[in-house]
Amino acid sequence: MSTSAQATRATAPGTTPRRRRRRWTFDKISFMAVFLGVPLIIYVVFVISPFIQSVYYSLTDWGGFSTTMNFVGLANFKALLTDDLFLTALRNNIILLIVLPVFTIVVALIFASLVTVAGSNRGSVRGLHNSSFYRVVSFFPYVIPGVVIGLIWAQVYDPSSGLLNGVLTKIGLDQFQSYPWIGDERTALAASIFAMAWGGIGFYMVLFIAAIRGIEPELFEAMRIDGAGRWKTAMHLTMPMIRDNIQTAYIYLGIAALDGFVFMQALNPTGGPNNSTLVMGQVLFRTAFEHGKYGLATAMGVALSIVTLAFSALVFLVNRLLGAERDVAR
Repeated sequence: MSTSAQATRATAPGTTPRRRRRRWTFDKISFMAVFLGVPLIIYVVFVISPFIQSVYYSLTDWGGFSTTMNFVGLANFKALLTDDLFLTALRNNIILLIVLPVFTIVVALIFASLVTVAGSNRGSVRGLHNSSFYRVVSFFPYVIPGVVIGLIWAQVYDPSSGLLNGVLTKIGLDQFQSYPWIGDERTALAASIFAMAWGGIGFYMVLFIAAIRGIEPELFEAMRIDGAGRWKTAMHLTMPMIRDNIQTAYIYLGIAALDGFVFMQALNPTGGPNNSTLVMGQVLFRTAFEHGKYGLATAMGVALSIVTLAFSALVFLVNRLLGAERDVAR
């Protein structure tokens, strides 16, 4: 059979053409080895391997500096369930997880909308006057390390010489003279949350600005022609269009809230009055470096990792379900 006949038979109706086998050339192998193999090895060595070691240490009574350790199984995790200090820290982390992301995202969205689409209703869609200046200034707190932010706000909240009490007293609110914002159980956690949000609002504002800039201006003009106000535009156009960016911001802020060690340690190293600002990271630090119970501290770290992964998965699931509901509605 000739070559042309073989080609005709291979492409005849009812027949499936044969796929050519991909040849593994040296270029393909070297490309995959460098750009896939090397990052994968680095990830396994520096991320997966330490996590597996942590899981193993959490099942032992390791003291941190001893060469021997006894396998205790799930005893460390059972001890966490009856540890009042750890449960208090877990409660504070949950409050942070609920309040910090919502507060930060709402404020960042408001500021991002102001500098992008909240300008004059006449002419093209634009932000407020001098919006570029506001955008640069609002980003400054993000470049400051978390420890420094904590120390700055600890001075702002100082009862005797703090800036906050001084300003409130000047405007006639004498009841706030020498008021201990992070020394009072009623306000300590709220004051700490505000300091943490202050350090991150600028970054998420820039993130949302970039997302809003990616929306077609014609969509905002159409909403304006239909008579929609700024609130309706934000709820029915801006937020649905940047939903993925909001999801990413919520995950990042949730992880920061579940940690919170740097800010809380700088603001109130003792954990606040009645442990009102104590977080799991601080309990872990004390358990390991003050009490020498590295096995128990590692169990806290593993538990924190599991909670973080569960939180991220929950956010993705909720976002996907809400997205599916919107698609069905359309």
